[in-house]
Amino acid sequence: MSSESPNQKSITQSGRWIRTLEGYRAYHPNPLPPPIEWTQPLAVALANASTLVGKLAGEGRRLPNPHALIRPFVRREAVFSSRIEGTQSTLGELLAAEAGAAVERSPDDLREVGNYVIALEYGIERLKTLPLSLRLVRELHEKLMAGVRGQHATPGEFRRTQNWIGRPGDTLAQAACVPPPPDSLGEHLSAWEKFLHDRMLPPLIHAALAHYQFEAVHPFLDGNGRVGRLLITLELCERDILPAPLLYLSAFFEATRADYYDGLRRISEKGDWLNWLQYFLNGVARQAEDAASRAERINALLDRWRKSMPGNIGAKAAFRMVDMLGANPFVTPRGAEKHLGLAYNTVMRAIGQLEKHGILKEVSGAKRSRAYCAQELLDILEEPAQPSPAGEF
Repeated sequence: MSSESPNQKSITQSGRWIRTLEGYRAYHPNPLPPPIEWTQPLAVALANASTLVGKLAGEGRRLPNPHALIRPFVRREAVFSSRIEGTQSTLGELLAAEAGAAVERSPDDLREVGNYVIALEYGIERLKTLPLSLRLVRELHEKLMAGVRGQHATPGEFRRTQNWIGRPGDTLAQAACVPPPPDSLGEHLSAWEKFLHDRMLPPLIHAALAHYQFEAVHPFLDGNGRVGRLLITLELCERDILPAPLLYLSAFFEATRADYYDGLRRISEKGDWLNWLQYFLNGVARQAEDAASRAERINALLDRWRKSMPGNIGAKAAFRMVDMLGANPFVTPRGAEKHLGLAYNTVMRAIGQLEKHGILKEVSGAKRSRAYCAQELLDILEEPAQPSPAGEF
């Protein structure tokens, strides 16, 4: 926590630390936007991030079937965002389970990651009729927390009791940060919602500020981090930064976790917006590059597979299955039978053709309820993110 007096103010501070009657200090962030010092490094970071997001948008527009390809990207974001909160599910496990294959991972972990997918896809659809707002935030939280750990934390409702941020077992007095008390929560959320509709700042700068403020206010008893990361993607979609939701920052935040939390903390303690904005923009740039590279390689791989299929009628089912693999590299015969609307024997012949071409490989080891995987495609999706070296931002 800051060593400064809770009542001390300066032009660089982002908020106030106020001691409550119970004796602990709670942090009250100032309304957004803060004064921003437009240094040359910040301007360069914004220009670089904007350019790379533009290139990603161009790649997204060239995708022959963007909705299918977006699906594994959404799930990749869900895995990394949940991993920051301690969930251990892998992308492969989530995709395999969705395809109908048996996995060893705890059902609770898979449910938690699955809820993130549900909430994100719900939010993208909801934006067609409802702008980013406190109402949408509550709806997202309800989807996210349904039936998982933390469901006791009133899904879909803003907190009515004090929460705090710290290590497991910390008390209010020991907490690294205590967000605003419940009696002032409404005021802070109202100011945050008003800022959501402010269009005076560049969209990427706006998203960085809004994310910090949401985490500082911490309006729910649980799930704040995941909702806050969901909102970054939804804001970029609402502002038409991308033609489809291909850009996600959770992999960058997870790979640079110490820098992520340090950046948020330095705003609350020192009013250091510049460090946070440069870090956030660096993350946008790296993830835009990463997403464009993955999308391009996946698209090229699927195209190569399609061209490897013979032009006879019997290959039609195998050709359709290649398109299906773009959405999920795992496939089960029963799942494909249902998804493609084909007879079981036709599906098995198609799988056999894809095995013959080295596209699919049986991975379950079972005689019944078999599962197959397009490992080359999964490798592209599971390839670790490559963040910039620490301190580059």
